[in-house]
Amino acid sequence: MSNRIDYAAASPDGYKAFGGVYLTVLKSGLPKELVDIVYLRVSQINGCAFCIDMHSRDLLRGGLSVDKLVLVPVWHDAGPVFTARERAALAWAESVTRVAESGVPDAAYESAASAFNDKELADLTYAIGLMNAFNRFGIAFRSTPAAAAKA
Repeated sequence: MSNRIDYAAASPDGYKAFGGVYLTVLKSGLPKELVDIVYLRVSQINGCAFCIDMHSRDLLRGGLSVDKLVLVPVWHDAGPVFTARERAALAWAESVTRVAESGVPDAAYESAASAFNDKELADLTYAIGLMNAFNRFGIAFRSTPAAAAKA
């Protein structure tokens, strides 16, 4: 995998604008681990190697167990490994990320809204939208994952 362009260097104002959303999510009050798990799941759905590598490393550095990390793609079959709020966040992330297929049905919204208040749900959706955007940058411009850079 080789970089096509360094999009942050090519358009620093655009990158800074997305960084502002990232900072907003960080300050939102949502637990960092929950947001990072959502970032990882969105990146897995979209197939962004750079982001999967980065968010996996972030989660491990933050203390997430390997047992839980490897079950993120199959969270719905992992039983009590994920909390009810994590399961609600992951289901919402999958529905919103697959918007063209899912249409984000009322049942998905109602489930997420039962686990998160309005502000939390809006902030969670900002996080999902942000990661979908960053995945598109990472894939389009072939950002090199840390593991590949070391190989």
